Parts: sequence; structure tokens; C-alpha cells
Amino acid sequence: MADPISGVNSSSTGGTTTTQTTERTIKNELGKDDFLKLLIAQLTNQDPLDPLKDQDFIAQMAQFTALEQTTNMAKGIETLTKLSMTSAVGYVGRVVGYTDDEGNSKAGTVQYVEFKDGAVTLKLTDGSSLALDKVEQVA
Repeated sequence: MADPISGVNSSSTGGTTTTQTTERTIKNELGKDDFLKLLIAQLTNQDPLDPLKDQDFIAQMAQFTALEQTTNMAKGIETLTKLSMTSAVGYVGRVVGYTDDEGNSKAGTVQYVEFKDGAVTLKLTDGSSLALDKVEQVA
């Protein structure tokens, strides 16, 4: 949870005192902007007689690039999950065909859709559950 820290600044001009309160939020996670700020601070404050070695700099840039790609991939996965949730709602009331665990072809009518822990499960009228990715046919 973010923990707000308050600071109070007072200034006086011509007999009038103004009080300004600012809040700072402490984050529990570092994002790509935070890593970029750290890299800039490191480059700004490095010892000129012992500059950052090229290999260290390249390794840090590679880590930063990997972090950004991972962040973008997570956003893409989140978008795909929302898209599959939206499409699953269209199955309600429809007959779906699938292959059960024993290899038998089956069909059932979708009664409702359940979204739990990022997974989409179709609940059929016969009481069984079916993962969305198992659907082979829709009527």
C-alpha cells in the first residue's frame, strides 16, 4: 500500500503567511521510468577518473530493454485476456462442441461464464465446466 508523507512549507510575503502542504507517495514497485532515472543519476554522478565500463553500460541497457519488453508483453496479455472474456459472454445460451478428457466428442449448452484468476470457464447446463480453449464448435 502507498504510504503518504506530508510536508509543510511556509512562506511569508508582505505580512501574509502562506502554508502549502505537499504529499509524496511511496511506491512498492519500480517501473521503467524509475530505472531510467536511476541510470541517469548513475551516469551523472559517476567518478570521471573511473567512468562506467562499456560492458556494464551495455548490460544495464539490455536489462532496461528487457524490462520494457516484459512490461509491454504483460499489457498485451492483459488485453488478450479481456478480449477472450468479452468473446466468452457471446457463448451464453449457445451449444458448444468439445472433446472430453477420454477423447469423446460432446456438446452442451452454455448456462453462464465464470471469470476466475484470469481464466475463462464455461458452465454448461448439465453442471459440467469447460475451459474456453477446449471449445471446438459453436452452434
